[in-house]
Amino acid sequence: MSAPSTQVPPRAAPAPAGNRWRQLRLVKIVVNVGVGESGDRRAKAEKVLTMLTKQKPVATRSHATNRDFGIRVGQEIGTKVTLRREAATEFLRRALEARDNQIDPDSIDADGNFSFGIRDYTDFTGMKYDPGIGIFGLDVSAEVGRAGWRVRDRRTKPSSLPPHVRVTPEETRQFLVDRFAVTFLE
Repeated sequence: MSAPSTQVPPRAAPAPAGNRWRQLRLVKIVVNVGVGESGDRRAKAEKVLTMLTKQKPVATRSHATNRDFGIRVGQEIGTKVTLRREAATEFLRRALEARDNQIDPDSIDADGNFSFGIRDYTDFTGMKYDPGIGIFGLDVSAEVGRAGWRVRDRRTKPSSLPPHVRVTPEETRQFLVDRFAVTFLE
């Protein structure tokens, strides 16, 4: 009998520089259009989000009654889409291009997530003004995280994130500069 082999099989792909568990990634992006009323205007906002993201949006509902604005509890007053993985990365590239790759540094929160607005959907490359739709602005909110972030959101035994998994605003700034060539308005 021969002795068991002690050779280690080669890896399929080399590991990236640095610790891959510490690398930041785009967890999700939520694109929101708040209309403030239901009906035809909200349906047009849905059409805009479908054109931009190529996904079916869901309605957002009011949580309180506001008589001054004519809003009731549960009334559909907006629409949103959640994007993940490659779709999120591609949309973020297009959205940052619509803003000339510039973000206000104050738009990054203490957890490393960031948000910004786009005044008009026609700012996106390839989008033309449609008089039947009108003008709609949208809000883009992005969550940045690293491996292990699911600990706080899981259904079974959720717990708070340990400090080595949390993302700081400085790390998010560096991630945006390196990955998306973003400049910050100072």
